[in-house]
Amino acid sequence: MVHPPHLRTRAQALRARGDNIRSIARALSLPYTTVWHWCVDRPEPAVVGTASRCFRCSPDVDNPTDPAAYAYLLGLYLGDGHLVTSDRMPVLRIYCANCWPHLVDACEAAMRLVMAASVQRVQKKGCVGVQSYGKHWPCLLPQHGPGKKHERPIVLADWQRKIVSACPGDLLRGLFHSDGCRIANRVRVRGKEYVYPRYMFVNESADIMGLCQWALDELGIAWRMNRRNSLSVARRDAVAALDQHVGPKS
Repeated sequence: MVHPPHLRTRAQALRARGDNIRSIARALSLPYTTVWHWCVDRPEPAVVGTASRCFRCSPDVDNPTDPAAYAYLLGLYLGDGHLVTSDRMPVLRIYCANCWPHLVDACEAAMRLVMAASVQRVQKKGCVGVQSYGKHWPCLLPQHGPGKKHERPIVLADWQRKIVSACPGDLLRGLFHSDGCRIANRVRVRGKEYVYPRYMFVNESADIMGLCQWALDELGIAWRMNRRNSLSVARRDAVAALDQHVGPKS
């Protein structure tokens, strides 16, 4: 039996809201297996024209729908993301800690603004896997590949660099929201304790660290390397400037 497209769209919307498969099937008077197939097995909607959402495959290649969302999503992917291309349908997964619920929302919103027709949240121990199936994710994230990111080169394509050059603050927001933090640093000088805010970014990939350094330089924000794999932004004016683009996780 062929079901009307609006039922599939409605089922996926209910699933994205957090409803389970059984309750969706009951609400829409559909077989359980049909809803499971739409929302879990193959959630990519089979509708004509979805390829147009991939700005790399559309005529306006140099004008993505939302460059700020793309730069932010790229930062999240470089930090805590993983693109699986070995299955029938590629799936982008970004892992967000349970303690940052607004980060989960921001990640899903970015996926939808960039390309995703549907986004799923998969609860795991201590984190949420925010994921989206789509055959065009490899077009938009050419940094994907086998093995760990710090064990292979991470180099932006020319079209990616053009986007992040226009939105370096959004790239930084994604990087710091994945592998960074804003902390209260405590130091003791001559018996007196001082507390000041400080940003930290930690990543094992020299290439990803270089992208973070480059974006900070683009915005004129002072930074220093306090360890081989750790970057610090601690000057008062630099922290205030980075607050305008990143801010604390929530």
